[in-house]
Amino acid sequence: MLKSKWNYWKRIVAAYRKGANSQLTFWHENPAVNENMNFKDPAAGYYMTFYDKTLYPGPFDDKGVPLLDYKGVIGKQYNPIAIAQYGLGFYNRYIKEGNKEHLNRFLTQCDWLVENLEKNKYGLYVWMHHFDWEYFRILKSPWCSSLSQGSGISALIRAYIVTKNEKYMNAAYRAMESFKKTVEEGGVTYVDEEGNIWFEEAITNPPTHILNGFIWSLWGVYDYYLLTGDKRVEELFIKAVNTIKNNLYKYDTGYWSLYDLAPTKMKMLASPFYHSLHITQLKVLNKITGESIFADFSNKWDRYKKSFYCSRKALLKKMVFKIFYY
Repeated sequence: MLKSKWNYWKRIVAAYRKGANSQLTFWHENPAVNENMNFKDPAAGYYMTFYDKTLYPGPFDDKGVPLLDYKGVIGKQYNPIAIAQYGLGFYNRYIKEGNKEHLNRFLTQCDWLVENLEKNKYGLYVWMHHFDWEYFRILKSPWCSSLSQGSGISALIRAYIVTKNEKYMNAAYRAMESFKKTVEEGGVTYVDEEGNIWFEEAITNPPTHILNGFIWSLWGVYDYYLLTGDKRVEELFIKAVNTIKNNLYKYDTGYWSLYDLAPTKMKMLASPFYHSLHITQLKVLNKITGESIFADFSNKWDRYKKSFYCSRKALLKKMVFKIFYY
């Protein structure tokens, strides 16, 4: 346990060191709504711009697929979430700028997604993360995530639209099946005692309901429904939207948003980046669904962000959480 904690802190310090190129270089972008998006037509672009992600300096493999450097014992790894989002950033740039090189960069990532869709022990096709990850419970390699499933589907749907190549649609279909199965069945959907449907970014027992991962996953389900008209997928989407609507207040501390609902004694506040991401994601959900609750919370959390008192209080508590948890 002590060795594991020591390895964790060595990796974290290396990742956060000023000027370091780590996995944080990729994730910590400026979250932005794609204002040119047609929210009923996935061909028009993705819901967030992901522009900063297209500026990621690497490392890359020999095909141009990004690797994330987690430092320490984890090192450089493929992350299917990052690969899908990197591709979606270039898809948006292709739609906006018409540069064929951007399209090629996008399709390179989608080809990786097709080639690396794996069958789990339950017979479902998922994108695996082949490294351990420190979280509420250690995610042991290989592990899958609703976030990789949703982001991958969002990328593949657009690859199919632009190329009409069935390999992308077939892979999206296979990946979508994981949302139709519960975590007990090898899928990525958790159903609570009240019948709420949650898409789990990190599959743990008990579940933690990571907010940003749930929302990004939801967009993949939405994209699949828009293209196929699958009524079962539409039902999943509607139920998941209602889950967020009915539980969003649980993520509100009165001065900041929570990252998840893990049953830890001290609650995990969102980092400044993830708090900004929540604000952006809720703006998108408002545009997709027309539900005013998402705009209301987005505006409230934006006020927290602009408050010196709220932001400093959140940062201090986040630092304390990191010391005692993960």
